[in-house]
Amino acid sequence: MNLQMTFARYTERTAFERPLTSGVAYAVRVLHSEREQFEKHQGWTIKRMDTLEKNPVHKDDYNPDLFEPSPIQEEYAPVIFAQDIISHVISIDLLSGKEDRENVLRARKSGKGVLTAPFPLLKTNRLGVILTFAVYKRDLPSNATPNERIQATNGYLGGVFDVESLVEKLLQQLASKQKILVNVLDTTNQSYPISMYGSNASDDGLELVSHLNFGDPFRKHEMRCRFKQKPPWPWLAITTSIGILVIALLVGHIFHATVNRIAKVEDDCHKMMELKKQAEAADVAKSQFLATVSHEIRTPMNGVLGMLHMLMDTDLDVTQLDYVRTAQASGKALVALINEVLDQAKIESGKLELEEVQFDLRAVLDDVLSLFSGKAQDKGVELAVFISDRVPEMLIGDPGRFRQIITNLMGNSIKFTEKGHIHVTVHLVEEVIDSIEVETEFSSNNTLSGFPVADRRQSWKGFRTFSQEGSIHPFSDSINIIVSVEDTGEGIPIEAQSRVFTPFMQVGPSISRTHGGTGIGLSISKCLVNLMKGEIGFVSIPKIGSTFTFTAVFTSGSSSSKEYKSQQINNQTNSVSSEFRGKRALVVDPRSVRAKVSRYHIQRLGIHVEVVSDWKQGLSSISRGSSAFNMVLIEQEVWDQDLNGSAHFIDNLEKIAITTPKVFLLSNSISSSRANTTTSGVCNLTVIPKPLRASMLAASLQRAMGDGNKGNPRNGEVPSLSLRNLLLGRKILIVDDNNVNLKVAAGALRKYGADVVSASRGMEAIELLTPPHRFDACFMDIQMPEMDGFEATRRIRDSEQNINDRIHFGELSVETYNNISNWHVPILAMTADVIQATHEACLRCGMDGYVSKPFEAEQLYREVSRFFH
Repeated sequence: MNLQMTFARYTERTAFERPLTSGVAYAVRVLHSEREQFEKHQGWTIKRMDTLEKNPVHKDDYNPDLFEPSPIQEEYAPVIFAQDIISHVISIDLLSGKEDRENVLRARKSGKGVLTAPFPLLKTNRLGVILTFAVYKRDLPSNATPNERIQATNGYLGGVFDVESLVEKLLQQLASKQKILVNVLDTTNQSYPISMYGSNASDDGLELVSHLNFGDPFRKHEMRCRFKQKPPWPWLAITTSIGILVIALLVGHIFHATVNRIAKVEDDCHKMMELKKQAEAADVAKSQFLATVSHEIRTPMNGVLGMLHMLMDTDLDVTQLDYVRTAQASGKALVALINEVLDQAKIESGKLELEEVQFDLRAVLDDVLSLFSGKAQDKGVELAVFISDRVPEMLIGDPGRFRQIITNLMGNSIKFTEKGHIHVTVHLVEEVIDSIEVETEFSSNNTLSGFPVADRRQSWKGFRTFSQEGSIHPFSDSINIIVSVEDTGEGIPIEAQSRVFTPFMQVGPSISRTHGGTGIGLSISKCLVNLMKGEIGFVSIPKIGSTFTFTAVFTSGSSSSKEYKSQQINNQTNSVSSEFRGKRALVVDPRSVRAKVSRYHIQRLGIHVEVVSDWKQGLSSISRGSSAFNMVLIEQEVWDQDLNGSAHFIDNLEKIAITTPKVFLLSNSISSSRANTTTSGVCNLTVIPKPLRASMLAASLQRAMGDGNKGNPRNGEVPSLSLRNLLLGRKILIVDDNNVNLKVAAGALRKYGADVVSASRGMEAIELLTPPHRFDACFMDIQMPEMDGFEATRRIRDSEQNINDRIHFGELSVETYNNISNWHVPILAMTADVIQATHEACLRCGMDGYVSKPFEAEQLYREVSRFFH
C-alpha cells in the first residue's frame, strides 16, 4: 500500500510532463506457481478483464471488487501500481483481456513500445489506446532474442491515452475562432479503418490528411481535418495548410515527448523495484539481527534469574534474601526493557502480529491487578477495576498484547500517583455513547477515592468511533470495548503532552532519574491499539491526574463461524463461585463508585449484593430482610471514621439478625486495619485486602466461613500447587547446549516433582526419544550446534510416524512398544528468541508449544496443562 501511494504521488506530480496521458500503471509478471503467495501478500485476488470487456458497465455501477477471479493460466499480469485517476485498474489481470494481452506479449518480445487498437476504456467507456513497455530485471543487449526478453521480464508499464480528450484539448487551443472538424482513424487495416474520434459525416470542404505516429510502427493512424464552413480561396488553402501542419507537428512532438517520458518512468520504476528488493532484504537482515540479539541477551539473563530463583529456595538470612530479591527485580526489569525495545523494532519493521485466541477479559484484568497490588498497598493508593456486565465473558483476540497495553498504562499510573486512586473501567462503546448514567458517573465529586479527576470524556475527544462516520461494529460479531485508566497522580505538564506517544521521549529530563523507565511504553501501546483497530487518547491536568482511554475491537467468544485456538483458563474461580451462589451480602459504603466496584467483584461469585451508605441503613436492611444476610462487608473508611458507631453496629447485629452474618473489613492497608480492629476490641472481624479480585475474595470468604483449606494461601501459589499436581512423577527430557540453562530448567521442574533427564545435543535427544521410551514430555532448545532443535524435532516426528505406520499395518507388535499404537511425545520449544517467525517455525517442524526464556511457574503451567491432566 505504501509503494502504491508513492507511485501515485510521483506520477501525479510529474503528470505535466505527460500532458496527453490519462494515467500511468504498472503490472507485474506473476507465474501460476507464485499466484497463491502473491495474492496472500497483496491482500486481494487477481481479477479478470475480459468479463468487463464483453459487458461494459455504467460508471456509477463500476466496482472492481465484484470482478471474477482471473482464470487459471501459465502466467498473469496484474496491475499493482496505478496513478490515482485510474487506480480502479489495480488487481486486474492484463493477460485476461484480448487487446491488452496482445499488447503485453508483443511489447516484451520486441523490447519496444506497443500500442493497442482503439477500445472502450474501463469505467469511462470512452475510446482510448494504451502504449505498453516491458520492464526487464536487467539490462539486455539490443540483439537479445525474444525468449531472453521473456525470461528477463519483470513487469509492464503502460500509458493510457483518452483520444477524445486528447483532440479536444488541441482544438481548444488552436481553433478557438474557426470551427475545425477533426477525424482520427486507426488505418492499420486500410479496408476497415476504425474511427477513434470525430464524426464520419461527409462535407464538401477541403480535407487535409496527416499521418500520426503514436510510437508503434506496427499500427497506422491518420488525422483528417477540415473547416466546418468554407472560407474564400486562397485564404482557405493557406489557413488550412498552416493549421493542419501545426496540429500534426504538435501531436507528433507531444507523442514523441510522451513516449520518451514513459521510457523514463520505466527506468524509474525499475530503480524503485530494485530499492524495494533492497529494503526487503534489509528488513530480513534486521529481523535476523533481532532474533540473534534477543537470544544472546536473554540466554544469560535466563541463567541469572533462574539461579537467583533457586537461591531463594535455599536457607538465607533476612539480609541475603533481600539482596537476592533486589537482584532478581533488577534482572526482570532488564528483561522487560529488552522486550520493549524488541517490540518497538518489530512494530517499525511491520513484523508484529496479533494472535486470535479465546480468552477471559476479567481474568486478564485480575492478573494485572495482582501485578500492581503490592505497590498500591505500599503507597496507600486505592486500586480498582470495574467491568460492565454487558461486556461478554469470553472474547477472541490477543490477550497477551491487551494485557501489555493495560500493564503499560497502569504502570505509569502507579509510578506517578502518590495518593488517591487508580481506577480501570471497561464498557462497550455503544454503552458509553447511549447511557447517560455511565457518562455522568465521572464527575469530580463522585470518584473512587473522593479526589478530583480529569474527566475521561475529554480523553476520547476526536475518536472516529464516536463520530457519525465511525463504525462501532465493522462485523456482525465484533465487540468494540472502551477502556479507561484514571489516576489522581502528578498529571502531565501542558508543554509535554504533545510528545507523550513519541518513542524514547520522557516528559522531562528528571523523570527518568526520579521514576525510571524508557519512555517507550506508551508508544508501543498506541501501535498495539492501532493493530486492534482501536484508538487511544488522554486528558491530563497537572496536580490533578491523568485519564488514558483506548478502544479495541475483538470478536465475540461465542462465534462458531471460525476455529480459534483456546487459551487455557484457570477455572478455579468458577469452581469456588458455585458454593457461594445464592448467598446474600450487605456492603456498607457511602461512596457510590467504590461501592459499585465492590458489588461487581462480589457478584462475580454468584452472591446477591445490597449496598447501603451508613450503619443506620445497614441495620434497617438486616432487620426487615425476609432472608438472612450471610456476610456484611464494611469499607475501612466507614469503620475508621466512627469506631463507636462500628461497635454499636456489631452489638445490634447479633441482636436483630436471624443468624449472625460474618463481618469483613475492606481495607487498602492491612497494617492500619489490623491496628484499628485490635484497639476496637472486635475479635471476629476478618480483613479482606484490596484491590478486590475474584480469586482473593473467594479465598478470604472461604477461610472465614469454614473452608480455609480451599482458599488461596497467597498470590502465586495456585500455579505452583497446580504444577506440582501436573508434574509429580512425570519423566521429562530437557535438551540444551548451555549447562547453566540445563541447571535452571532442571531445577525448576524438579521443584515441582518431575523426574528430569538432561541432554546437550540434538542427536542425543533423538536417541532418547526413539520409541519405545518412558518420557512424558521434552523441552527442546532451538539454537544448538551440530543440529538445531527444529531438525531434531523433525527427525523425532519422522521416527514416530514410521513406527506408528508399521504398527498400524501389522509389521510391528504394539506390545513391543508399551501397548502404545500412536506415539507422539509433547515437545515444547525452549528458547530466548521472541520473534513471531520463530514461534511459527516451531509449529511447522512439529513442536507442540513454545516457552520463552526465562520461564516462570505460570507460563510453564499454561503450556504443560494442555498435555497433562
